Amino acid sequence: MAKPIIAITMGDPSGVGPEIIVKSFQDKAIHEKCDLFVIGDEKMLTRAIDVTGVDLHVRSISSPDEASFTHGTIDVIDLDLVEEDLPWGEVSSEAGNAAFRYLEKAISYANEKSIQGICTAPLNKEALHKAGHIYPGHTEILAELTNTKDFAMMLSAPGLRVIHVTTHIGLIDAVNKINVDRQYTVIKLAHETLQKAGIENPKIAVCGINPHAGENGLFGNGEEEEKIIPAVEKARAEGIDVVGPLPADTLFFRAKRGDFDIVVAQYHDQGHGPIKVLGLESGVNITVGLPTIRTSVDHGTAFDIAGKNIADEKSLKEAIRMAYELAPTKVVK
Repeated sequence: MAKPIIAITMGDPSGVGPEIIVKSFQDKAIHEKCDLFVIGDEKMLTRAIDVTGVDLHVRSISSPDEASFTHGTIDVIDLDLVEEDLPWGEVSSEAGNAAFRYLEKAISYANEKSIQGICTAPLNKEALHKAGHIYPGHTEILAELTNTKDFAMMLSAPGLRVIHVTTHIGLIDAVNKINVDRQYTVIKLAHETLQKAGIENPKIAVCGINPHAGENGLFGNGEEEEKIIPAVEKARAEGIDVVGPLPADTLFFRAKRGDFDIVVAQYHDQGHGPIKVLGLESGVNITVGLPTIRTSVDHGTAFDIAGKNIADEKSLKEAIRMAYELAPTKVVK
């Protein structure tokens, strides 16, 4: 059976990305499900192998067509963007620019249909900005470089999926930015994404903005009535199984219990908190609405432990698994 080709971007080379990548490549089961290669710097992967002691060989290639896709070998598109003595765990424009360029290269392969999915190791936003790439994070870079207007961040952990109406903006700005059109778009993206994943009629629940979802106007200034209810009603009229707004303080418990397939969170911390309580090592970040599937670890660059062989690769392995499960299989030539 044909396997999808997944490109792994190395993220910030000063962070834990190189380490969790080489540790993940040890897993033979992953290679049985998909064909993997890395976009990054060969020297950083070699250094990560020295740090972790894994028994792997790094092989530089110039295109995905040259990849061997064999267990025991890490094929890498070597962009050669950082110095060999780049310090672990430090913010730098050099590393921030490299992280951006790795992702840019992956997107070019996706646009060429050379790959079926992108899995990203973490980047550092301060380093990214220091290099002149002013984006809140991976999601916004991917959307701009693929000319995607309707997209959303989805997080997945065992027993819980969350999709966000707003993400990397302040809480006051988030409430102001939420509107009916965006609310409806996110509900629709949730429905379509889960249908593609094999859930025929996904059950969707929408969080309120205020405590107790406003409690019929008792809390807030009518945000639920103005910004959420019309979108829910519109989606329901189209046959989407969606309810809300519901109080966030009990909704995530109900979703984890199995009452719903996905929760629509209104802002960053409302959705991220419950996922991360379930475990940083098991969370996966998925960007939905893009022309290609993109998954990521749900943790940062962890500069405090970079280069120390402490970083846990479980989240990256989960992200790879999610990428090959959602990606289309490659065309056999």
